[in-house]
Amino acid sequence: MFMKVVSFGSLNYDLSIWLDRLPGPDETLRAQRMEAFSGGKGANQATAAARLGADAHMVGCVGNDDRGRWLLDVLNDSGVDTSFVRVVEEPTGTAVPLISPADVSIVIIAGANASTGVADADTAAPVIAAADVLLLQGEVGAAGARRAAQAARSGGTTVVFNPAPVDPFLVEAVVPLTDVLVVNRAEQAQIDAIGPETGQCDTVVTLGGRGAQIDDVLVPSYPAEVIDPTGAGDAFCGALGVALAEDLPLIDAVRFANATGALAVQTPGAQPSMPTRDAVESLLAAHL
Repeated sequence: MFMKVVSFGSLNYDLSIWLDRLPGPDETLRAQRMEAFSGGKGANQATAAARLGADAHMVGCVGNDDRGRWLLDVLNDSGVDTSFVRVVEEPTGTAVPLISPADVSIVIIAGANASTGVADADTAAPVIAAADVLLLQGEVGAAGARRAAQAARSGGTTVVFNPAPVDPFLVEAVVPLTDVLVVNRAEQAQIDAIGPETGQCDTVVTLGGRGAQIDDVLVPSYPAEVIDPTGAGDAFCGALGVALAEDLPLIDAVRFANATGALAVQTPGAQPSMPTRDAVESLLAAHL
């Protein structure tokens, strides 16, 4: 089945740092190692969709620098259409994931991502309206994300919104136009405090290694040796978008996304960890 998935969001140069544990206040720690990867929630989700067989398109901004050119090369090599990625004079966005055996914390510098806005959504509106699914995240501004969601609505495109990080303006702008909201427990609590009406959309709460929850239904995850959880949530969202584009029921789409996320945590780096369709289907078949 031919599926078109558009991701409107961020592209980041990831500087991943591995530590025995995360530092406490006023504490300096020696890291085990550092490695550079292609990242950004928008680009990660587009990559996940492409690896799973979708016709994936990326809408966003990179800087006119070596990092930005490298990110575009990596996306193109993964089969993502980058026709709607704009090159701007701001430096390419950067993320610093701090990875310990127990957890991962990420600091982001928006850079060029802050330029992603209404004009980008308007330029990409025809492809968004013609897509099966639009993927939105929290690393770009509210005005552009809302305009992209409006373009999706005009064409009957399903909107999947992962508000990470949670921004009140973005949440209030996009949630009313959302079909499927994907959050973790912390994000769910933040959104509840903001108070937008979410009754019009399905809500999927991700629970890490436990799986995900739809209303009161727990959809279990799959066994995995966690090497790097940095891109697991994006793998989940990209896979969910692909499964919804294939018209799978939501619970089956979440199972597919759980399997994709379980595979993603077993490889270092965000985009390098995105699994192929064959790998996901093999994992699902092994746990029938």
